[in-house]
Amino acid sequence: MQQMINFIVENSAYAPWISFFLILLAGFNIPISIDVIMVVTAFLAATTIPEHTIPLFISVLVGTYFSAWICYWMGRKVGRKLLKFPYFAKLLPEHRLEKMGTFYEKYGLLTLMIGRFIPFGIRNCIFMTTGISQANFKNFIRRDALACTIWASVCFFGFYLLGQNYELLLAKVKMVNLFIFLAFGVTVIAFVWYKKQKRQSHKRL
Repeated sequence: MQQMINFIVENSAYAPWISFFLILLAGFNIPISIDVIMVVTAFLAATTIPEHTIPLFISVLVGTYFSAWICYWMGRKVGRKLLKFPYFAKLLPEHRLEKMGTFYEKYGLLTLMIGRFIPFGIRNCIFMTTGISQANFKNFIRRDALACTIWASVCFFGFYLLGQNYELLLAKVKMVNLFIFLAFGVTVIAFVWYKKQKRQSHKRL
């Protein structure tokens, strides 16, 4: 991960393209996390290469949109064949395929909207399942255009704001940790004192 960050920083002029192509690779279900790329890209825009903020956002938005297309067509063209491989069989077990397919047929846009916010490969499962079920591609890309725009905007600029205020956040986290430590210490002392008093009262009886 650190190597990826260093590479993007050292090639900041090409950072939007690097993020874009990494996200496209994730569409092929190569184990590259779109969520991690999103966080790294937003934090770099906030802290290291702010002059590239808009291009970085566009690269994430467009990359994640077309990445879904890749998943859809993988599912539509070779989905069932891929399920013969252990990796895809584990990623897309039959019961999950049926549930996702039924949910998409019933709720459409809502499925994509919710799915966009679920990390760790779930959204790719939804896109592939949509393709496997032979759902209408035009409806899929029209619905996902809205879902993807909302998800990318919320996540990118949310992490961007966190990146801009990370020093303040770290200070608050340290303060919270101090209060938790003190509260834990007081609780332990109170518990020990209570047990001691209880033993003494039993001795008197």
